[in-house]
Amino acid sequence: MWLRRSLFATLLVTLGLTAVLARDDAKKDDKKGDTDKPKATLAWKLEDKDGKPIPTFYQKMTTETNQTMKVSNQEVTQKQKQTFVFSYKPEKKDGDTWTITQKIEGVDMSIDIGGTTIKYNSSDKGGDQATNPLGEFFKALVGSEFTLTVKAEKGKEAKVESIAGREKFLEKLGNANPQMQPLLNQILSDKALIEMAQPTFAALPGKEVAKGDTWDRNSSLDMGPIGKYENAYKYKYDGKDGKLDLIKVETTLKYKEPAAGEGVGGLPFKIKKANLESEPATGTIKFDADKGRIDSSNMKLKLKGTLEIEIGGQTTKVELDQTQETTVENLDKNPLPAK
Repeated sequence: MWLRRSLFATLLVTLGLTAVLARDDAKKDDKKGDTDKPKATLAWKLEDKDGKPIPTFYQKMTTETNQTMKVSNQEVTQKQKQTFVFSYKPEKKDGDTWTITQKIEGVDMSIDIGGTTIKYNSSDKGGDQATNPLGEFFKALVGSEFTLTVKAEKGKEAKVESIAGREKFLEKLGNANPQMQPLLNQILSDKALIEMAQPTFAALPGKEVAKGDTWDRNSSLDMGPIGKYENAYKYKYDGKDGKLDLIKVETTLKYKEPAAGEGVGGLPFKIKKANLESEPATGTIKFDADKGRIDSSNMKLKLKGTLEIEIGGQTTKVELDQTQETTVENLDKNPLPAK
């Protein structure tokens, strides 16, 4: 809940005060103006008032990507929309550390590459999904579970320290598409899975802030032969929007090509060199103080530049122009249709 605090100084303005005292009072009044700002405690609440774990909550994450690639003067466009629904069930607390079960509840994917469309929706049991080349792979995602160990110290950002369930997850995906097994083993490392889970609990500083206060966070996602993504986030508390607290976000993304000698890992190409730059991405996070969690967020990102890709011993230059928008909602009930 938004904590608004006001400091009222007693004004000692009388006819007998000296000029020095008058100047001192003016300074106190200035301080009052600095401290009389909207405040809020931005921290996750994973237990109720009785100290019991909160009920399972659900997260709906939708990402829309528009991409244009130019290769040898030929332009290829791709439009992609993907929605994942996750559930999070806090199980138990040991000191400042929580054990949380994360589950992939559903997937809805639509990919249009040069006019060819591939769709999959885990809630749709009919249609042509059985013959969809990616259908079995997406199907294997649904129902996968992970056990997160999250440290939520008072006054600090909650951090995912470890994640269990990787081996079983990779086995499911490998059975669905054996050709992708070598690549999946490389890009879905324990560290990569932790970095993918962290954004759910990131952004909140875990302490009280005043309007205008800022804080930073950096992350690095190494996906082996696909390359490394480094993100720098800058957050700013922007006060209230009704019952919700607003946090403004600016993100800078840096992409680095795979290290020299990095295995291809099952990919039909190798990224040799990259010069990609992102425009400062902007977004908004809304925090629900009553529930003690992020209510929703929205982030937009634009990435542009060139790649040098080796295919069959020949190097090809690729021009890339990509925009991406991600929205996230945290909900009390599962948004998927009842089974």
